[in-house]
Amino acid sequence: MSFASANAAAPAPAILCAGIIVLDEVFRVERFPHADGKTMAQGYFAVNGGCAGNAAVAIARLGGRAVLAGPLGGPVGEDASGDRVLAALAREHVDCSGCRRIAGVSTPLSAIFIDARGERMIVTYRDDRLATATPADPQRLVTAAAAVLADNRFPEFVRPICIAARARGLTVVLDADRPTEVSDDLFRIATHVVFSSECLRATTGLDDLPAALERIGGATPSFLAVTNGPQDVLWLDGRVLRRSPVFAIHAVDTLGAGDVFHGAFTLALAEERDVIAAMRFAAAAAGLKCTRLGGSAAAPYRAEVEALLATA
Repeated sequence: MSFASANAAAPAPAILCAGIIVLDEVFRVERFPHADGKTMAQGYFAVNGGCAGNAAVAIARLGGRAVLAGPLGGPVGEDASGDRVLAALAREHVDCSGCRRIAGVSTPLSAIFIDARGERMIVTYRDDRLATATPADPQRLVTAAAAVLADNRFPEFVRPICIAARARGLTVVLDADRPTEVSDDLFRIATHVVFSSECLRATTGLDDLPAALERIGGATPSFLAVTNGPQDVLWLDGRVLRRSPVFAIHAVDTLGAGDVFHGAFTLALAEERDVIAAMRFAAAAAGLKCTRLGGSAAAPYRAEVEALLATA
């Protein structure tokens, strides 16, 4: 019996995703452009993006109730990018009531190039004034949540939400995507921290990922893991390094794959899977996402992930 069918009668858990929301403008190219050169794009599309935004879409498609909180440009009608992003998220059944529109500021925007191998190059514009935004009522935001997923792109916004969630005894997963300091308090506030390999190396100054995880482990009792593209997910079981395999796929578009992983992992924890099963579920979701073009719009649905897990 699959996990989905075993829990069919249970209400879908609400996952609060807090952090950065971006409008992604994506160009498909044969190869990345060189300095002073020009490259003709074979395709173009625009899609909502950002760690929190992408994770919320993934959670909604995987059967969770996704609630999104983060700062955007505004107000309504004066920031076209923010209006566009929120309209797209509404079509994905993401509750955006926790988002704040900041007057006189533009919503973050990314120009993304994806080459023939599915690798990406990203240039992002983000107004620094968004970094000072805070949530209006973090206690209210977490009231109905089964778990919280926060990225660390806007720490001033997500920190009070994470603290309020921990006060209620909730699982708090941190998507450690922005390089910071080993002493960053978000590593201790969160119950689970999942790094990108780039963030972990930059934060610790260590190229060796197991050693880098060990260094973070000395500063926090939280569950720690690091994703590394097509390589195994590494995680600490106490002081013992473990490996969780990913799925062998042909990558077409890796944009948003890490965010899908974080969203699926948090949802699985909220559904009371253990961390090993949660990472397996997340790896399947992220792998499927990489096999199709479209950024977060290519996030898989629950039945697809369950089918992959059943045949693996």
